[in-house]
Amino acid sequence: MSGSALTRPHRGLPSWLALLGYVAAVVLVAALGGAAASNSGETYDRLDLPPFAPPSAVFGPVWTLLYAMIALAGWLVWRRVGIDASMAPYAVQLVLNAAWTPLFFAAGWYGVALLEIVAMLIAIGVTIAQFWTRSRAAALLLVPYAAWVAFATCLNASIWWLNR
Repeated sequence: MSGSALTRPHRGLPSWLALLGYVAAVVLVAALGGAAASNSGETYDRLDLPPFAPPSAVFGPVWTLLYAMIALAGWLVWRRVGIDASMAPYAVQLVLNAAWTPLFFAAGWYGVALLEIVAMLIAIGVTIAQFWTRSRAAALLLVPYAAWVAFATCLNASIWWLNR
């Protein structure tokens, strides 16, 4: 297969099937995080929290919407250019997303989780920059995700500080 064939969407793969693949990847990320921290709501409520911390009930609906946007963004880029270099930071941010919840809630490693979420925020920023040249709509779909993770980074830092 030529190198240029790898940069175009696979002509034999139906677009809806590719979308299901992106949705499945994001659902897997969410499920891995959820499985590792099934009691995260109770853990969160027991922590010393900063005044700007939202109630634990906010996180589920916010992440559901963000995960849908993440999947859609990946699929939009795939439709435009296929699998190319921009999918590397996209994949990295998904892996980091999956790893954060176990670090924070299951292990209680708030400092390690803080370092990890900073890396995730950087990976999201790189993904947005890469997607911008391929699909502005895809890049813009990731902006709320970046904003939420930036907020979550501040929240993580505050929780680490207050619960040392």
